[in-house]
This record gives sequence, C-alpha cells and structure tokens, in this order.
Amino acid sequence: MIDLYLSPSCTSCRKARAWLQSHKVPYVEHNILTQPMTTQDLRNILTKTENGTEDIISTRSKVFQKLAVDVDNLTINELIDLVTEFPNLLRRPIITDDKRLQIGFNEDEIRAFLPRGYRRAEMENAVNEG
Repeated sequence: MIDLYLSPSCTSCRKARAWLQSHKVPYVEHNILTQPMTTQDLRNILTKTENGTEDIISTRSKVFQKLAVDVDNLTINELIDLVTEFPNLLRRPIITDDKRLQIGFNEDEIRAFLPRGYRRAEMENAVNEG
C-alpha cells in the first residue's frame, strides 16, 4: 500500500494526489498537519532516503529558518521530536511504499508506484503508437 504524506495547501501534494487518483492507484492519505507522523513512520522514511535528513527536511521553509537548528547535529530521536512538533519542516509530498520513496512530485518518478502490469501495458501502448 502506498502512503501519501501531504499538507492540503501544498500544490505538489495536490498534483500527486490527483495523479494517483487518475491512475487508480490505491493509497492512504496522511495530512501531516492534522495527524503528525509517528516515530515509526519517520524511521521508515529515513531508512529509505539516500541522503538522510537532507532528503526530507525543507531547509528553505520559514519554520526551518526561524528555528536555526543544525539538523546534522541532532540524534534521530531529537530529529523525530522536532518534526513531530514542527511538521512543516518536512518536504512534501512524501510518497512511500514497502520499497520506494519519493519526495516531491515528479511525474516520471511517480510511475514507479504503478503496478507492474499497468506499467507494462503503458509501455506497450507507447511502442504501438510510436
């Protein structure tokens, strides 16, 4: 199952939701502002990142700049506490399943979340059209 972590005001989040819906991909939506991520959610996401906190923390966010915290010097537990208290620190949307993670909306990359049979049919259609 795909988990979509978003905030309703985020344009990229709305695009990701619309894309998943239009491709009939089942997902569970999590509004990070009204239902903060659990410690386990954050740990699972961090294990899938390539660059750790760099991938998930929005250093350009107003919250990050006000806090003036060096996330590289935080322990995992301190980071989780910080994100739980200030969910706007997260880049979004965060799209994840058992194996994959995508931060932000990228139409080419989100295709990886389509079931294999759907992707195969899509490729065959592209080949037949071309």
